[in-house]
Amino acid sequence: SGAEVCTLRGHTGAVRAVCSAAISLDGKRIVSGSDDKNVMIWNTETGAQVGTLTGHSGWVFSVAFSPDGKRVVSGSLDKLVKIWSAETGTEVCTLAGHFRAVFSVAFSPDNKSVVSGSLDNLVKIWDA
Repeated sequence: SGAEVCTLRGHTGAVRAVCSAAISLDGKRIVSGSDDKNVMIWNTETGAQVGTLTGHSGWVFSVAFSPDGKRVVSGSLDKLVKIWSAETGTEVCTLAGHFRAVFSVAFSPDNKSVVSGSLDNLVKIWDA
């Protein structure tokens, strides 16, 4: 119908942009990344914020859920790719190797790899 269902508010500070948002394959959670340097996880049914993932030192430009919904990947102005537990909010690992901001991240369909794209003109494939 095109009707607005819910508005999610929670990114803080001088937020000028929510740069990326993605929905889990089961439709139960949304992940967002912002210029407040945070990654947030939301419940789609209630609109409640259920997690804040902190660790980036720059804008978070891209976020995605793993197909199994257990992890989140984020890419940032800080040149880093981070993998997080979507269940606990803890950082699983940091993938360093880009020389400029990371603007795009995604998981492979089998949950085993992450791909990232950066302003350094490189696409990298990582073991996840």
